[in-house]
Amino acid sequence: MSTFDKSKVISISKTVLICGLVLYITFIIFFSDSNCPSSELFSSFRSKWAPFNSQSNVAQTNIATNISHLVFGLLGSEKAWHNRKSYIESWWRPNITKGYLLLDFPPKDDLLPWSINSPPYKISDNVVKLVEETKHVDPTVLRLVHGIMEVFREEHEDLRWLVMGDDDSVFFVDNMVDILAQYDHTKYYYFGGHSEFILSNYWYSFNQGFGGAGFILSYPLAKALAKDMVNCLKRYNYLNAADKTTMTCIADIGVNLSPLQGIHQIDLRGDISGFLSSHPKSLLMSLHHLDMVDPIFPSMDRSQSIFHLQNAANYDQSRMLQQTICHKRSSNWTFSVSWGYSAHIYEKIMPRSWIQRPIETFKTWQKSPNPPHYMFDVRNPSLDPCEAPHIFFFKSVEKTPRNEILTTYIRAWPRGIGACLYAGNLSAEYVSEIHVYSPAIKRIEIDRCECCDIIHEAGSNKADVKYRECKTDEIIA
Repeated sequence: MSTFDKSKVISISKTVLICGLVLYITFIIFFSDSNCPSSELFSSFRSKWAPFNSQSNVAQTNIATNISHLVFGLLGSEKAWHNRKSYIESWWRPNITKGYLLLDFPPKDDLLPWSINSPPYKISDNVVKLVEETKHVDPTVLRLVHGIMEVFREEHEDLRWLVMGDDDSVFFVDNMVDILAQYDHTKYYYFGGHSEFILSNYWYSFNQGFGGAGFILSYPLAKALAKDMVNCLKRYNYLNAADKTTMTCIADIGVNLSPLQGIHQIDLRGDISGFLSSHPKSLLMSLHHLDMVDPIFPSMDRSQSIFHLQNAANYDQSRMLQQTICHKRSSNWTFSVSWGYSAHIYEKIMPRSWIQRPIETFKTWQKSPNPPHYMFDVRNPSLDPCEAPHIFFFKSVEKTPRNEILTTYIRAWPRGIGACLYAGNLSAEYVSEIHVYSPAIKRIEIDRCECCDIIHEAGSNKADVKYRECKTDEIIA
């Protein structure tokens, strides 16, 4: 064989070998079973040359949860929206918040043209047709539960959490985002709140999230629930409660409720200031049934009250309603501040465990002659001047040049029951204004309350409360 022929054979052999190697590597990268072991070389090739979409998905998963990952489904009616839209518009952020208001009928009269400050609306699916298909006993229940699927099918891009609520609820979205960011949205989660009225939980279920105040589904759970929605409505067509039906359908998927304390159904009546002034130590997420209770601020109507509360929330949602208790021992005074809502002065040094119990200014959701009435401890209103607080309500909020947030609280009315005669005590009747200074920093992890220092000169009608972190092992009783 000539030298030329030998060179030609070698060249062809090299070409075949290289082509074979390329084909083998291609097969390993794109077609091999990821569960089968491969060499480190090929693993590095696979990770380096993985399809772009795969890398994008990983990058998207690593992005912290933000408001764009939440979609809201708000259940309402055309008739009620005339009086309730101010609740939703107080927290809805046009072109930022995602979601829909599901109406039973198209809007008309003074609802048109549709307000740009309201969520976009959709008309619920044909309820008559769905009743025929499912044989459901209650068209209203069917519409509310089926609404979950109707919201889910509209939104998929970047969806991590589906939030359902009623049109008379107020949400604190920044707090909601901060809480949900602590959970893996690729898992199955069903978050919600109990009713405050113990019999409501007994009548319906202690395992359901009361939907008016809002319940939250992770994407995989919302997807599974939407897929099985019609079949589940057929299985449980005899149930006449929407929240219980939703819980039951979710239980069939194998998921149970994870309760969150900051979601409030407000199954209460009358004056709920005592409840709001002793909020549990958890981020405030929602308030429901606001048209069933008194306006939460004196001298304001319900709409004005909610916008006033949201004014404080715009500065710092993480401290909303968070109760901070501290003492002015030289005067024997105890201060209790529900940030952004109220402040109390007691003319006696009181233990925190007692102050944390809400004053029962409110009434039960329905007649209930015998206790227990509530899912939390309460204390009775008192005319004892050593136990009855001087009450102040939130007036204004601003940011100071020292990068603090100043909230001001003014006296609601004269207490008018005399001074506490406990030894060494002073009257606080002349104090008309309380200034609370808090850091302009979010406080998401609230494993422990904040502490505070009281600055007050004898005879002054103003008192300053300065928030700070508690010292290690500090006893603040």
